[in-house]
Parts: sequence; structure tokens; C-alpha cells
Amino acid sequence: MPDLLIELHSEEIPARMQRKAAEDLKRLITEGLVANGLIYDGARGFATPRRLALTVAGIPVNSPDSHEERKGPRVGSPDGAIQGFLKAAGLKSIAEAKIVSDGKKGEFYVAHMHKRGRPTMEILAELVPSVIRSFPWPKSQRWGSGTLRWVRPLHSIICTFGSEFDDTDIVPFVVDGIHSSNHTYGHRFLAPDLITVKRFDDYQAKLKAAYVVIDADRRKDIILHDAKQLAFANGLELIEDEGLLEEVAGLVEWPVVLMGEFDEAFLKVPGEVIRATIRANQKCFVLRSHHVDQRIANKFILVANVIPSDRGKAIRHGNGRVVRARLSDALYFWETDQKDLPDYKDAVDELGRKLKPLDQRMRKIRDLNIVFHEKLGTQGSRVDRIVRLAEEIAPLVGADPALAARAASLAKADLVTEVVGEFPEVQGLMGRRYAEIQGEHPSVATAIEDHYRPQGPSDRVPTDPVAIAVALADKLDTLVGFWAIDEKPTGSKDPFALRRAALGVVRIILENGLRLNLQGCFIAAAEGFSTGATFGDDLLAFFHDRLKVQLREQGVRHDLVDAVLSVPPTRPSDTWPGRATGLARASHPHKGGGTSGRDSAAQVPSPLVGEGQGGGYAANSNADLVLIVARVEALTAFLATEDGRNLVAGYVRAANILKAEEKKSGEAFVGAVDAGLLTEDAEIALEQAIVAATPDVEAALVREDFAAAMQALSRLRAPVDVFFDKILVNAPDEAVRRNRLRLLTHIRAACHRLADFSKIAG
Repeated sequence: MPDLLIELHSEEIPARMQRKAAEDLKRLITEGLVANGLIYDGARGFATPRRLALTVAGIPVNSPDSHEERKGPRVGSPDGAIQGFLKAAGLKSIAEAKIVSDGKKGEFYVAHMHKRGRPTMEILAELVPSVIRSFPWPKSQRWGSGTLRWVRPLHSIICTFGSEFDDTDIVPFVVDGIHSSNHTYGHRFLAPDLITVKRFDDYQAKLKAAYVVIDADRRKDIILHDAKQLAFANGLELIEDEGLLEEVAGLVEWPVVLMGEFDEAFLKVPGEVIRATIRANQKCFVLRSHHVDQRIANKFILVANVIPSDRGKAIRHGNGRVVRARLSDALYFWETDQKDLPDYKDAVDELGRKLKPLDQRMRKIRDLNIVFHEKLGTQGSRVDRIVRLAEEIAPLVGADPALAARAASLAKADLVTEVVGEFPEVQGLMGRRYAEIQGEHPSVATAIEDHYRPQGPSDRVPTDPVAIAVALADKLDTLVGFWAIDEKPTGSKDPFALRRAALGVVRIILENGLRLNLQGCFIAAAEGFSTGATFGDDLLAFFHDRLKVQLREQGVRHDLVDAVLSVPPTRPSDTWPGRATGLARASHPHKGGGTSGRDSAAQVPSPLVGEGQGGGYAANSNADLVLIVARVEALTAFLATEDGRNLVAGYVRAANILKAEEKKSGEAFVGAVDAGLLTEDAEIALEQAIVAATPDVEAALVREDFAAAMQALSRLRAPVDVFFDKILVNAPDEAVRRNRLRLLTHIRAACHRLADFSKIAG
């Protein structure tokens, strides 16, 4: 069957728009084909800086005939309804419709419509111009006297249709004075002459001969391979950068990799700043040595869009000159940031000690009253809240409170440094560098950099206890603050990156095994707001949603997480206590049973500590993320066994019977089982099994050994199976029936000590 080739040749398309534009072109054309009944074999979109291209293979030459039966109004309906039906069905009179009789609804009109297929060329001649005129560019422009809006001035349009065995035809149409054709142009500088093409294979080969690589992924492969080879030949290693590679591949049609150089004197600037400078301003890749220190080298990789006649000497020289100018600025910023601020060089702290450079910058932030958010106060007041919260969290994560407070007090100081002002992406990192220079404790310096982490799913989490304390305090302050002013994420909108902050808290807690009570953390964070911040359980639910996202990426079933989180409170101790005083050191999660490893000397009540610690397990401990994960893991393992699967089946049967009876009678069948009414061996055995298993389940829960709790619960499997096989629950005797329903309630309650099994998908 014939293939379709489209190319839209224009001035340079911004690199950031190219890949999505290629996908949009493919989507819009293929959706239009399908809407017209044209099923195709495959489609591929391509983009270069000067063209979008699409090939669609295996399109029929004609769309198929279609038959449709349209039901109309009842016979005798008002004339308006009749006329609307005729118009929609394309009928000239009601006599062309058939009358169909329905035993319930009476007689009504039906139109049988037959629509003949159309030539694909005719459909394409309408579809392609329509897509071009309505193309969803994020930014577009008009030029000359035309009315078409395109990302950049559009020069030519290829649109051919035909099979590999025949000559292709040009699909005829005009868009804003541009006639479709089979002509394009090669590389702007290396082969600018007109090229005539037929189908995609011919198009791709001729463009390659004209120094255009049409496939962006192929251009990326060329750049990466040649850059690595050139670096290796010079005894260096390429620092790979996927984002930069994607961008550079969108800047060239014929990539040529060259190596530039700058003065070694600039290597005193931190490597990250050198990289940010060269990346942001010149779109070049940084190199490093092969040695253990892997220091940044004074060479860089650039990608040209021409084949230079002088082996790239002029291009390398020009790029090197610009890089040197940029690095001169970076060196000046770097050296200036290490000096006293002119207006604060004589400033002292409350003890009369001269302020260090970072402290001076923090003083400047306060004096300028830099606003964090109009409803949440200044950056200075935010730092005060983070300091207090970090100091309170510190003992729970094994950190020195004084070091946590010091790190938190300096964490935002680099925001007013010259380097961060020029390169915001190095905030935190520069704070660490300046902290090291002014002699701060290593943990303080680490915390200043790491308190922003993790900033994405692939970013590492802080592991230094001081960094953990400050990172948690920073993120919790943000979340509680925006929750307090009702600036929560809605749908796809999350302008303050609150989902990322919550996921960061989740990852820090789980990957460091921290036993923290999240609701207690919320309360502690809220105390820093003069507005008296309050929030309901929806903030905890928000964290549960982030936890589900994290666990789902690890392959954990979402229904098992829901089952664990849906366990209802079963005793007064399940409710969360009010705000308490004092701190306690958190333990790491216990794997495989036994008691918590907390230091007995540190067992002081705290609202920030996980509920399972020092106070017994509570069935609604859903503010302790480590505990939730441990329960989910145990449930996952339990359901992998035959006993687990069968017990869930028995639970579901019991729960369904109870649900039906409770709905019918309007009462809950709670209370003790009357042993005197148990006459059958199967019900006696089940009641005894529940009585025997309950203390073992409770004991295992108290020591947070969920595998043992599941094992104890699994002993109910056999008696439950026998019970449903031998016993009629709804016995004729009312007292016996109610007693047996209470027995089912005990089955449900026993299972709910671990999870709500009704949430588990078949």
C-alpha cells in the first residue's frame, strides 16, 4: 500500500520545541487518517532545526464505504424533532426513513445511511493543510502579508503519496501561498540547492547526501560517540549531560565535534561553576581528567554545524574567546563572594564576634526583608522557622542540634551571592563551598548543599544526619506553610512544587529508615507560623499519595498500600496524642521481628517519633511511613502464599455476608460470641482458632514483627475454610444466626488488625 511523506521546511525551530512538534505532527495526521477510516501500518516523525518530517506507511488508496444506522424520534413526534433528525441523517424527507417497532417504546424512525469511501489523495488534500494551519506551537508568528502562524517563517511543503513500486503523486494544496511539492533543500551552508524527492527512503538518503541527518536520535548518537572518542584521544573523559545533548542535537543538522580550550588559571573556579558557565552560555560539554580526583580539565567539547576548512581552528578560537570572557566573570564572582560585604564588614553577632561572609549575607537577606511569599512572610522569618524545626528534628535522626541549627541558619545565605545570582542552578552547592572556606563544620557544609535534595526521582537523598534534619525541616516548613494558606496542588498545577517536596520527605524517611510521626512533624512545623496554621488529615493523605507513587515505581501493588492505610482505629490508643514536649532519638526500621533498637536512655515522649516506638503498636499508625512500608512488605509476602490467598478469599466471603446482613437489619453484629450456642464442630474450631491466634497477632504487632503477625493470622485459614464448607450462617434459629454473624465479625476484626482485606484486588 502507498506511503505518505510530509516535510515542513522553515527557518530555525527552537531546539526545545522540536521533539514535541514531531510528535504533534505524527499524532494530528494519524488521528485524522483514522477518523476518515484509513488504517495505516506505522508512522515516524522527525525534526531538525529547519524542518519537521513525517512518514506514514501502508495507507489504503481509498477510505472504506461506511454504513450507519441512526435512531430517530418516535412516530408522531413534533415537527422540530423530525426536521432535526432529517438534517442529522442527511435525508430529504421522512419517507426515506424506516419505521421500527419496539414493544416497550412504540414505533420510531430509523435512518440507514450509506457513505461511499473517498480517494485518500482527496482526504489528504484537506487534512494536511488543516493540520498546518492549526498546529499547536507554544509560540508562533506571522510574517510578510500572510495569515499563517508558524514557529518561524515557513518556506516549503513536501507532501507526496504513492507506493514503492510506482511514482509518487504530489498531494495538491496551498497554504498561505505555499504550494505543496516534492522539493526541499539541503544543509543551509553545505548543500543549499534544491532537491527533488519521491518517498521517505529517497528523501532520507538525499538529505544525508546534502549534509542533513534527519533523525534527532541519530544526531545525538553521532555527537556522543565523537565527543567520547575525541576526549579519549586527548587523555580526558567526557562529562555526559543528557539535557545538553538533546539541546545541541536540535541546533545542528550535520554535527561536527571539535575541542576548545581555556586558560588553566580559571580552574580555581569550582568545577560546577565552570560547567554551568560553559553549558549555559556556549552549549558546550565539559571534560575531566581520568585521574582519581577527576578534576575539570581546561578543555571543552563544542558541536559545529559545518565542516570547517581549517580543521576547526577558527571555530575553536572563537568559542574559546567567549568561554574565557564568561569564565573571567565567574572567577570575579567567585572571589568576590569570599570577601566581606562592604556594608557589613564591621558587623558582629550577639556575642560581639565578627560576622563571616555567609553570616553577612544572611544579615543582608534579613535587612532587605526579602519576601518568601506574601502570605508566609520574609525569607528571614522562614529561616528562623527552619532553624527551630531542624533543631527539634535533629535528635530524632542522630544529629547534633547545634550543628543542625547552624546549618539551617546559613542554608539560604548563598541566594544573595554573585555566583548564584548568575547561575541559580548552583544554589546550595556554592553555599557549601563558601562554608568550607570560612571553616564551618563538615556536616554544616554538607547540609547547606544537601538540604535541597532530593530534587527529583533520580536525585540522591541526604545521608548525613545534620543534612537530613535541615532537609526535612526545609520541606516540612514549605508544605505546612502552603497548606496553611490553602495553596495546595490542584490537578496538574503545582506552582510551588509541593508534590516534589512531599516525595522528597518520603524518600528521605524511607531511605534512611527514620521512625518519625508525620502528624507530629506537621504540628511542630505549624508552631513556627504566627497565623496559627491548622490543617486536617488531607496533608497526611497527600503524603500517602506520594508514598503510593514511590512504592508503585518500585513495583508494589497500589491496592496493598490502600489495604494497609485503610485499617480503622480499634482502640483508644489508636488516636494520635496531642502535642507533647521533649525529644527522642529515632531508630532504624526493624526487619524480621524483635524489639526496636532504641537507646533506652533516649525514650522520652515526642510527637515526632513513630507511634510504634516505646508505646506499643497502634493499628492506625499511618503517620509512620517506615511502619507502613513494613506492613505492606509483610502483606505482599503473605499473599504470595496459598494460606494468604485462601484466607483473603474467606475474609471476602465473611465480609460480604456481614455487609448484606448489616444493611438488611441496620445493626452491627458486635460483641462476644456465646460459646453455649456453638454446637457444630466447625464453628467451635473456628472460635477456638480466633481466640488462640489473637494474642500471638497482638504480641507480634507490639514488637512490629509483621511477618510473625501474618503467620499467626494464617492459622485461621483452615478453620475458616471448614466453617464455610460445613456451616449455614443464616440458621433458622435467630440466636444461632446472630451468634454466627458475630463470629464472622471476629474474623473481619482479626484481619483488620493487619490490613483491610476488602481493598485487595482479586
